[in-house]
Amino acid sequence: MEKLSADAMDLTLAVDFGSTYTKVVAVDLSKEELVGVSQSKSTVENDITIGLDAALKKLATAIGTERFNIQHILACSSAAGGLRLVVIGLVSALTTKAAEEAALGAGAKVVGTFSYGLSPDDLRKVEQLRPDLILLSGGTDGGDRETIIRDAALLAASQINSPVIIAGNKMAAHETQLLLEKGNKNVIVVENVLPELSKLNIEPARSAIKETYMRQITHAKGLDKAQSLVGDIIMPTPMAVLEGAKLLAEGVEGEPGLGELIVVDVGGATTDIHSVANGFPSQADVVVKGLPEPYVKRTVEGDLGMRHNASSILQIAGKKKIGERMAFLKMVSKTMDLEAKIQYLSSHIDALPQNDEEFLFDITLASTAVDIAMQRHVGKIEESYFPTGKVRIQYGKDLTEIKCVIGTGGIFAYGRGSRRVLEAVCYNLNNPESLRPKNPDFFVDHHYILFAISLLAQVSPAKALRIMKRHLIRV
Repeated sequence: MEKLSADAMDLTLAVDFGSTYTKVVAVDLSKEELVGVSQSKSTVENDITIGLDAALKKLATAIGTERFNIQHILACSSAAGGLRLVVIGLVSALTTKAAEEAALGAGAKVVGTFSYGLSPDDLRKVEQLRPDLILLSGGTDGGDRETIIRDAALLAASQINSPVIIAGNKMAAHETQLLLEKGNKNVIVVENVLPELSKLNIEPARSAIKETYMRQITHAKGLDKAQSLVGDIIMPTPMAVLEGAKLLAEGVEGEPGLGELIVVDVGGATTDIHSVANGFPSQADVVVKGLPEPYVKRTVEGDLGMRHNASSILQIAGKKKIGERMAFLKMVSKTMDLEAKIQYLSSHIDALPQNDEEFLFDITLASTAVDIAMQRHVGKIEESYFPTGKVRIQYGKDLTEIKCVIGTGGIFAYGRGSRRVLEAVCYNLNNPESLRPKNPDFFVDHHYILFAISLLAQVSPAKALRIMKRHLIRV
């Protein structure tokens, strides 16, 4: 919590009901000032308003008065683990991936993906995953229709009670809907996420996921208890971060954006990369192949968290690579037992660094996680040889020319080593085929308010954007 200003009494509040903390950001929109930031442990398991009330009391202390008028209060949530979603498609590299892009763009947590038709084992896995929502896709318009219909029949006959969004071949949509409704499933039909092989259409599915979450999942998570104080939950927190990134990049009428950018969000459980960029080839002799990339893209790496999944970072990167990063940061500790330290952090997820060595170790973990996450997010170049000669093929986004990289999350709130962490997104001569940024500028969301900006933008987008821009710190 931080005291920033004490003279603003007419406040607009942005609230994030998180799994661990309930965060409140207070702004004076008339003065375009960030007034205060506070947080308290979330109380989802009993009464979510207890944690909110505690955060509001801390806010009052931070700004030096309990007498303020709340003009607007807007909220998002990732409480109780957020929205657990299963994606079912036809071809893993096409319709399944397109559906996954829609899910991640809506702020969902994709807990399982299935392709090429559901098998009995697949169906059992879906039941075990207990998703909040299922996104069923498959077939371009006019293409394969049998697979999505067969998958719908299996879901209809199952004990799975999750709502199902149908976003596949339009020629199969009606029959698919009837099958699921006969099985007493809650069904929403939207446009195909991949109507043509060269055309991505994720916005209808993305909107349906958000609306379904707000309408049905909010009650299941107990968030409706807060509605008397905050009204409706506007969106999932991950979607708020993504929309905040989009606002920062594009700007609004009367206030320019920063241009194409990348946002890095490092957390205790995941490392998320957001890119707001076309990702077109930066070189003339490149041919693009594969599924079209969304302009606004989010990837979530559930195996790259600094606490819950610290051991996974070690397993993926290896001792040698982490050791090299420690040496690069001039962190040489002959006494540190790397595996024991990782195990401690995994079992003490609330642990905060207390000395220089612990700060440097967190920076090591964060930069390693960002390096791996960026490798998964960004596109690559491959060379192929044809009778006509060598051809350079691009798969995914080319982000080499991105000039703005922003860090958000706890590691950047420390105010130490932020640049080292963000440099991990950059182009590396040891991996020349990876299309990473080559010479970006680095900024941090030091007050951890990016989630709040898209909420505040519902009231005043230009003012929200100006507040965010003023509180980005160059590192």
